[in-house]
Amino acid sequence: MIRIRAGAPRRVLLRARSRARAGPRVFRVDPPRIRRVLMLGLPAVWGAAAITYKLVCPLAQRDGLEARIVTSAVFFAVGAGLILHVRASLLRELRQLREVAGAAQNVLLRPLPPRVEGLTVAAGRLSASRGASVGGDLYEVVATDHGVRVVMGDVRGHGLTAISTAAAVLGSFREAAHEESELPHVLRKLERALGRHLRERSRAEHPANGAPAPDSPLAEEFVTVLLMEIGPDGELTALNCGHPWPYRLSGHAEPVTGGDPLPPLGPFPLPAELSLLHCGPLLPGEALVLHTDGMEDARDAAGRFFPLQAALSEAVRVPPVAPQTVIRAVYAQLLRHAGRFPTDDAALLVLRNDRRRVPVQQGETVRRQSTMT
Repeated sequence: MIRIRAGAPRRVLLRARSRARAGPRVFRVDPPRIRRVLMLGLPAVWGAAAITYKLVCPLAQRDGLEARIVTSAVFFAVGAGLILHVRASLLRELRQLREVAGAAQNVLLRPLPPRVEGLTVAAGRLSASRGASVGGDLYEVVATDHGVRVVMGDVRGHGLTAISTAAAVLGSFREAAHEESELPHVLRKLERALGRHLRERSRAEHPANGAPAPDSPLAEEFVTVLLMEIGPDGELTALNCGHPWPYRLSGHAEPVTGGDPLPPLGPFPLPAELSLLHCGPLLPGEALVLHTDGMEDARDAAGRFFPLQAALSEAVRVPPVAPQTVIRAVYAQLLRHAGRFPTDDAALLVLRNDRRRVPVQQGETVRRQSTMT
């Protein structure tokens, strides 16, 4: 209850009324502030306890063996406590950083929907960077007014710089795939977006003139890109900039080719005329497999390359094709072949034509994406 003396000024009366309406004051505790206090306070308390013991305790002043053993045990306990405290703090920060990195990675390479315009979709990836699920590989599938458009790309190298370049290319594709009616125009926009990204990095690394040194890794940056469009009738058209050709799965794996590829984006400008490559139809029940070169470049202890075509054929011996089953089977064979995680990023994307109903396969779930990390 608030008591107000007679004759109090008006401002005091107003302040008292506002406090009465607000009710009793509640003290809120800020958890991050408590953690900071504990991080700084506990080591100080332990250090003060050790110093107090050394200066005040009579046992610590003696020179006997028993006194030395006790003193050593006290300081050992204090040191162990400090180490455990620092370790717990570092582990907590590491978990927080991984959560933030995982959220950022999912924004960059977001999970694909299980179905896109009658196509069943599944994707997987292995990153060569320890602790990361996203590297220099990129892929996306979008349904547009012009058909289903797919991009699969591979940035030279891996790590943070490759991730930033992949983000620039992916962001441009997600916009251009809807806006541009022709696939060559989409590729032009990807080229311009990559050029802007490399120029910005050049200015950041070489602020004096904005141009990278001849021996700079940025001067040799490039991205291989495979753009594909799947029409309503299943017809496949493509533009290939130095990327591995995909495979068609229909009881076995056969390579899909449409002609000579263009050079990768980055080192050389695209030619003035970009002709679409026609790769034939994707029939109902058949699947299309796009991949990065990290799949076929993985080697075993004897130096033999991973036989991706044979692994895909083994995964689809019993038709029809189940995309998620193919992803799991191929990555299992890849890890057995290499005996370790590959030294390059490896991504796999499978799209099955279900525009005429194909029975759901045993073991095929409704998960949004099969991701290898």
